[in-house]
Amino acid sequence: MRAALYETFQGDITVQQVKDPSPAPHGVIVKVKATGLCRSDWHGWMGHDDDIELPHVPGHELAGIIEATGKKVLKFKVGDRVTVPFVCACGTCEQCQTGNHQVCDHQSQPGFTHWGSFAEYVKLNHADTNLVHLPEDIDYVTAATLGCRFTTSFRAIVEQGKVSEGQFVVIHGCGGVGLSAIMIATALGAQVIAVDIDEESLQLAKQLGAIHVVNASHSRFIIDEIRSLTEGGAHVSVDAFGSQETCFNSISNLRKRGRHIQVGLMTGDHEHPQIPMDAVLANELEIIGSHGMQAYKYPDMLDMIQAGKLQPSRLIEKTISLEDSTKALRNMDAFQNKGIVVIDSF
Repeated sequence: MRAALYETFQGDITVQQVKDPSPAPHGVIVKVKATGLCRSDWHGWMGHDDDIELPHVPGHELAGIIEATGKKVLKFKVGDRVTVPFVCACGTCEQCQTGNHQVCDHQSQPGFTHWGSFAEYVKLNHADTNLVHLPEDIDYVTAATLGCRFTTSFRAIVEQGKVSEGQFVVIHGCGGVGLSAIMIATALGAQVIAVDIDEESLQLAKQLGAIHVVNASHSRFIIDEIRSLTEGGAHVSVDAFGSQETCFNSISNLRKRGRHIQVGLMTGDHEHPQIPMDAVLANELEIIGSHGMQAYKYPDMLDMIQAGKLQPSRLIEKTISLEDSTKALRNMDAFQNKGIVVIDSF
């Protein structure tokens, strides 16, 4: 099969002919029809993920058709249209037994723990636990936006943030995660404020439902500005970017008993951010992580998409080829894309 592969961290990414994968007894092989280009893939290429062994094929947001199944797979068959969350759970550990597949003790992640979906085919484990049947009226490119950024934002807003109608929700960072969170919070009736340093991204945030935007590069007093716009502070605030500054600001702009949701990855020098713990204590703030979403939780989200309440296709900026991805992945830290980029030609 053809796959985009790198042999050194921060090195060249090239399209090569490699051996086709074979399914595990509990797994499947999926013919990839579309796969998203995510900043997490860039972090992997940079060497920020200890699970990656070289050479490596990135990619974890995908949709496609089952090409082969292992003998123990019961719920899926060859020809099924499927998608999958980026965390593939084992289905048997303590976390899985309590329904928390997104933090499985023995999780696998395509594009990290093993070769991913920047390829014609991808191997997925524990199919009966992890695969999601894709409705016919949701196309592959749209489905490829769901596996990481959109589902992570959905669970962050709905399950972790418990966002409700009329609440003030602040989203720090208007990339794929942030824009998804804006759309989802707006659909729930929240009043959303978007924060970013790029005017084009902020304008897109407005189009997706943000009632106010704050350009952090122009504001000297971001926290004060947000407190004013939210009439005393956010009920829920999301760091959708992942930096020392956005994490601190997201916690600091909360009202009493507000919730901070950390979605953006914290890597390198940002792994251990400064936390305003005095405010956390005095105001009984909650700091909550959000790491993906379980496959069995997809139906509520898919129902909202099919009903038109959520339109993840609006987040798609463009589609590219597998060859194009070799440059696009390397350039992700330049933040040239304002929406989600999807590979749909292999």
